[in-house]
Amino acid sequence: MPHSLVLNLLPLSPIYPNYLTGRHFHALFLTLVSSVDPELGAMLHNSTMNKAFTLSPLQIQKQGIVKQTLQWEYTREIKPGVPCWWRISLLDDELFGRLTKLWLNLNPEQPWHLGSADLKITSILGTKQSIQPWANACSYEQLYEEASETERAINLVFSSPTAFRQGKYDTALPTQETVFNSLLSRWRKYSGIEFEEINFDPVFPSYFDIKTAITKDSRSKFIGCVGAMGYRILGDLEPIQIKQLNALADFALYCGVGRKTTMGMGMVRRVS
Repeated sequence: MPHSLVLNLLPLSPIYPNYLTGRHFHALFLTLVSSVDPELGAMLHNSTMNKAFTLSPLQIQKQGIVKQTLQWEYTREIKPGVPCWWRISLLDDELFGRLTKLWLNLNPEQPWHLGSADLKITSILGTKQSIQPWANACSYEQLYEEASETERAINLVFSSPTAFRQGKYDTALPTQETVFNSLLSRWRKYSGIEFEEINFDPVFPSYFDIKTAITKDSRSKFIGCVGAMGYRILGDLEPIQIKQLNALADFALYCGVGRKTTMGMGMVRRVS
């Protein structure tokens, strides 16, 4: 069962820009995991396989609805007392279950470290919220059952820089093949629901408002895309084929697409 958890955070000291990078968010997540399950923390740290979680960049909490494109680069520090939020998604029940103690026994006064900064977790959102579209939870069976058999428009927002591996190199272009193959790969790995003979040929780009974006830290730089992309399912398809494509699009909220989703890249969600 995939979970998309939003942690509300409060910095107790300045968070400087050099600590607002993917590898520092990754380190913070592993610290949280190790606090309740050191063995799991060590396993996730050492694993080079596709991992069953994704992370967002840290976001400053602002009044009103969350913007479609998130902030992934900072030129100034985040000051103490400025409310922030951070999304963690978990893609399988075992991982969520082993972290249950963390969510249930959360001490809102305990400081956690992000680089040199201290911050505390004030609350965790784990269900759908009207002003926080990144919080939700849904079983794979429910995702599939609720997927439309008739909806042919799929509109996705690439909210943090998104890139895909093709052979030895990366590409930032979100074609139907790169996007839906990424979704299908993670669906097959975690859902337990097999899609037989799924075909992406009937999916065509119908709208795009995207641009290239760079995300970097002290060790590496990646070029990705951000923005909105619309796809349309064309041709004479069986309802089950349309349903499968819609299920994958709905799954994007939890699994993201492309590379480095455990370090803040590839955050994608479906919009109306």
